[in-house]
Amino acid sequence: MRRPTRAARIGHVNLGGDSPVVVQSMTNTDTADVVKTAIQCAELARAGSELVRITVNTPEAAAAVPKIRSHLDSMGLDVPLIGDFHYNGHRLLADHPDCAQALAKYRINPGNVGHGRKRDEQFAQMIEIACKYDKPVRIGVNWGSLDQDLLARIMDENARRAEPMDAIEVMREAMVASALESAAKAEELGLPGDRIILSCKVSGVQDLIAIYRELSRRSDYPLHLGLTEAGMGSKGIVASTAAMAVLLQEGIGDTIRVSLTPEPGGKRTQEVLVAQEMLQTMGLRAFTPMVAACPGCGRTTSSFFQELAQSIQEHVRSQMPQWRVDYDGVENMTLAVMGCVVNGPGESKHANIGISLPGTGEAPVAPVFEDGAKTVTLRGDNIAEEFTAIVDRYVARTYQRKFATKS
Repeated sequence: MRRPTRAARIGHVNLGGDSPVVVQSMTNTDTADVVKTAIQCAELARAGSELVRITVNTPEAAAAVPKIRSHLDSMGLDVPLIGDFHYNGHRLLADHPDCAQALAKYRINPGNVGHGRKRDEQFAQMIEIACKYDKPVRIGVNWGSLDQDLLARIMDENARRAEPMDAIEVMREAMVASALESAAKAEELGLPGDRIILSCKVSGVQDLIAIYRELSRRSDYPLHLGLTEAGMGSKGIVASTAAMAVLLQEGIGDTIRVSLTPEPGGKRTQEVLVAQEMLQTMGLRAFTPMVAACPGCGRTTSSFFQELAQSIQEHVRSQMPQWRVDYDGVENMTLAVMGCVVNGPGESKHANIGISLPGTGEAPVAPVFEDGAKTVTLRGDNIAEEFTAIVDRYVARTYQRKFATKS
């Protein structure tokens, strides 16, 4: 059951309330490079990122934001852009009103918006601009830039406790307090509560779980989940999934980002796919047909089933942008590519479309099942092409075509 939160809206995207969990990502281009940033925003949006965050750190970057928005609009992509501000956001938003207007949301880090009296002044300036342009704000606390004055205060308060918290508990409490106190200040300054989203980013799995449970217990703002600096490759994927899956299962979280470090030359869109697969495998949302595939064992010495599984997965992903336009519900389709007689037929029957390939020493035939019934047996050298065609025909036959002409 989802945690009840205030409903918010970022551009055309609904957040919190009864809305599904939203996938977010962030560019890693120089925002001042309008073309490169617009291209990467488009790639992320087409991969399924429903919100895209961009760095706004210099006057040149701020001046580029409305141009990036214009490029995306010309491509027919209405993905909301979020401005990521640190240190000088108050000046950039004030000096570049076109940037302030073009962004769908501002991200403010209360740990580096300023110090002492300047902190309050500069935070207030950003909130006032958000109110002026009716923009939501994510108050994003990060343990790498935690407000040191607030941390010192929490430590002093802890020292006076009859039973002091340990150092980790102090850090967690400081994170939560920073988010909640900043949100309260924003509301005092006139920002409606339904225009506030909170996040508390850390790198440790158990820290993230503990902090968000407490944040959820003490507030009803929509929450943005994600490890900060999750890491590269399987480490980043496993850590992000281990942390966020626990919280999502408890109904905590309204947007998520998987902050993967890309491999050299790797695609930024990988973080979007991982986020989608996390939500889909948990049964929270459906984005693209899922392919179940045999892991392989001594009964499957041929690599053909691996190659077919990869081919089908790539085919589905390549077709999905057009299928999403043409067909209702196709994202819920399931496929199975199995490698031998042990579980192959049974697994194939559980999927909408499944194929059971021959294992080592088995007859060189591959039965195909559609909605639990065997429909054809494939043989020969063209099994991959024939099975792909069967999938395409199944989609066209099974899912209602959008915008169909009514008789």
